Amino acid sequence: MDQTTIEKGKTLAFVAYLTLMGTLIAYFMNKEKENPFTHFHIRQGLGLGLAYILIAIVIGGLDNMMVSMSFWIFFSVLYIYGIVGAITGKLNKIPLLGNYFQNAFKSIGQ
Repeated sequence: MDQTTIEKGKTLAFVAYLTLMGTLIAYFMNKEKENPFTHFHIRQGLGLGLAYILIAIVIGGLDNMMVSMSFWIFFSVLYIYGIVGAITGKLNKIPLLGNYFQNAFKSIGQ
């Protein structure tokens, strides 16, 4: 992937990590451009958002502050990692889950 493609896709790649609404906005705005850098980060952001919701449902039922804080810290670090990758123009996969997200949402960007 060349530097021009990365530079053109940085903004939408960043937007992809701003909640699931941001992921949808990035997806639809990238439909006509078909930027592969943005597609990569859309897949990562979508996976992270869905994992967040699914795990939050389980964690919410536990009613334990220590578990909730650990959950928030864990996902905050993952979101920051993805955002920094998007801003710096790198294709860093989210630790632990990034390969799964790329495979599960491989239809995005094809």
